[in-house]
Amino acid sequence: MNKISNEIPKNVLLVAVSKAKPISDIKIAYNSGQLHFGENKIQELTEKENKLPKNIKWHMIGHLQRNKVKYIASFIYMIHSVDSIKLLKEINKQAIKNNRNINVLIQVDISEDSTKFGFSFEEINKLLLIEQFKEFQNVSIKGLMGMASLTSDKQLIRKEFNNLNDLYKNFKNKYSFEYLSMGMSSDYKIAIKC
Repeated sequence: MNKISNEIPKNVLLVAVSKAKPISDIKIAYNSGQLHFGENKIQELTEKENKLPKNIKWHMIGHLQRNKVKYIASFIYMIHSVDSIKLLKEINKQAIKNNRNINVLIQVDISEDSTKFGFSFEEINKLLLIEQFKEFQNVSIKGLMGMASLTSDKQLIRKEFNNLNDLYKNFKNKYSFEYLSMGMSSDYKIAIKC
């Protein structure tokens, strides 16, 4: 954990993916200063949140079904995988019930393999312009998220990340975006360079 933390630039936020990791491993990372953890399963996330320090900032990094939002709405720091207006509405509804704002990232489908969720580049342009966004008073759209193709072709991964970064730059000032979430264990070094 310290090795990776020392490798990344100061302007990059490391979200440690803790899925399938035991509580003891998360405590070790936490005790070394890691506060941001990512989970992709609701049940595992809620169990860990109940057993670990309350100042941990939990990130939902997996596909999120609307009917599961209620289980994390009281504590989630950020949802990285908003891939529909219906999901955004449900997050807003649950945020209101919990009297809080929930940070979200809009998921963009950047991969050339069509197995990923998210809005297309064309849809995201239209999406952010619609009036409906003004309704979501308890949702803070903080930026974009995208997952590259699962491939060993580094040139393709770089192209996909660069495309998402270009889109992010176009929207950053207009919508006060703060975060661009991309890169996993296998490709985070490419993501940082983009």
